[in-house]
Amino acid sequence: MLGSIDSNTGSPDLGWDTDQFPMDIKNCTMVMKTVLEQKGLAPGGLNFDCKVRRESSDLKDMFIAHIGAMDSFARGLRNAAKLVSEKHLSSLVSTRYSSFDSGLGAKVEQGVATLEDCEDYVRENGEPALISGQQEHCEAILNHYV
Repeated sequence: MLGSIDSNTGSPDLGWDTDQFPMDIKNCTMVMKTVLEQKGLAPGGLNFDCKVRRESSDLKDMFIAHIGAMDSFARGLRNAAKLVSEKHLSSLVSTRYSSFDSGLGAKVEQGVATLEDCEDYVRENGEPALISGQQEHCEAILNHYV
């Protein structure tokens, strides 16, 4: 359940936001995908900070920033709605994590598996096979929707 989103961004190199407005459509798409999957935002919404510490400090800059950010989220919402409804990405994720639907994986997901359970599993079944996460395939699918 989501309440509201502090939607400011900044340089990924800094580790904290610098009160820049979200203008990256891909990031906005992923945020809105989460909003859709969580059944919306209630009772809050998208929060934009507009403090003096920003690089763009003119009134015109702030006006453009608010409109641009809302446009980015609007495009992100449209992209996310299509991405969710067509299920291309979610089917890959479901397949990737299908081992958590039963057996030891289900116990791990439920939080009831112990280290001894994991050890017993490996002793009985050997080392788990390496399964590709298909990172680039997933990113290419997302790029198709952006």
